[in-house]
This record gives sequence, structure tokens and C-alpha cells, in this order.
Amino acid sequence: MNQRRALHAIGTVELTTFALMMANLATVHLELFTSILGPLHGLAYTVSVIAAALTSNGRHRIWLLALVPAVGGLLAARSLPSRRPSP
Repeated sequence: MNQRRALHAIGTVELTTFALMMANLATVHLELFTSILGPLHGLAYTVSVIAAALTSNGRHRIWLLALVPAVGGLLAARSLPSRRPSP
């Protein structure tokens, strides 16, 4: 798995957990749901920032984008250069 796909997967988990937490907050607000998703989202956020910092190769824009809550991992993955094989 290349770096861009890994960061995209982490960013997807981050966004999904955030969306589920906000849906829970807007509807039934189950404490159990929040107690499970809160730490999971925090872990995904932290991992996305660390992964972006490790893959940035000196480009500050990539890991700074990862600091944006909820969508930072996806933004950082999108800003990574794609390595397409030349024909």
C-alpha cells in the first residue's frame, strides 16, 4: 500500500467517525456510542497528522492540512503527489 492510499484510508476513518459522532449528537445522543467513537476519532486524527508528517518529505503544506479537524487526513492525502508509472 503506498503512502497516499494509507493516508486516504486513515482520513476516511477520521471523517466517518466524526460524521457518526455528529449524527449521534443531533439525534439520540447515546453515551455508549460517544464513549466508543470519541477515542476512536481522536486516534484517527492523531494517526493522520503523524502519517502526514512522515510522508511530507519536507513539504509543510501536507502536514499542515492534516491539522484540519475531520477532513485533514483526506486533504493531506489529496495534496500528496501521485506516483503514476510512466508509459
